[in-house]
Amino acid sequence: MPAAAPAWQAGPGGPYPGYTSPIPVVRTHLGHALAAEWTKIRSVRSTMWTLGVFIVLVLGIGLLAGALIEANSDSESLSGENPLSFGFFGLLVGSICLITLGVLTTASEYGTGMIRTTMTACPSRARVLAAKSIVFFAVAFAVTLVTSTFVAMAQASMLENTGARTPSGGDWFKATVGVSLFMALLGLLSLLIGSVIRHSAGAITIMIGVVLAPLVLAMFMVTESLNTLREWLFEYSIPNQLSVFYANSLTQSGPSGWDSLWIMLGVTAAVYAGAYSLLRSRDV
Repeated sequence: MPAAAPAWQAGPGGPYPGYTSPIPVVRTHLGHALAAEWTKIRSVRSTMWTLGVFIVLVLGIGLLAGALIEANSDSESLSGENPLSFGFFGLLVGSICLITLGVLTTASEYGTGMIRTTMTACPSRARVLAAKSIVFFAVAFAVTLVTSTFVAMAQASMLENTGARTPSGGDWFKATVGVSLFMALLGLLSLLIGSVIRHSAGAITIMIGVVLAPLVLAMFMVTESLNTLREWLFEYSIPNQLSVFYANSLTQSGPSGWDSLWIMLGVTAAVYAGAYSLLRSRDV
């Protein structure tokens, strides 16, 4: 004989039998979305691999550049130069890792279908995008800050006998916190492009083109009629804007000081608005 059906009790205030969960029901908020995104980003294997490669590139290239310069310099070779500026090479190469991780943070969910589960658990699309952005920005900033600070300290110590000047407090702040904010915003821009494109390979290709194409195109614009365009591409290319934090701009004009950070912040804010608008109007 089949077992009898359980006698369900009517829920409080309801005329029909139902199940009352012992788990208290609470209204969800941004904190729950942040916890979910933090769990996802730290439990995915690609995050550890990508950040691991980023750390190896920034530390390896930075320390190698410092060692080569120290070995081939005398006491006056770097007279008046900022010893922190040689950390630029590792960060420029490492930016590809942050671009990749930023794209995968959103685009991979569309590729695997996980975005349906995410949107079911949190129907507020603005909250999902905000949580992803906050968690990724915090992770990218923290990792870049630690690695860039270590490289800056190592290079300042290695090159102290080459005639390089003693970095000021402003030099240290821009070479650590400044570049970390810029790199985190670049990664966040990649995350937003991934949300717009919804395809990992396509979004990564677009971002690599944004980073490299202006500089490469400008290098081959040798005719006089293209001088204005060539200078503009040099000035506002991502590598040149990153080098501004080390006072090593490719041109005498263009962004200087903290201009690069404000430019990247403005571009990221504009793309964020577009990504949010598309996220609301599209189906998952």
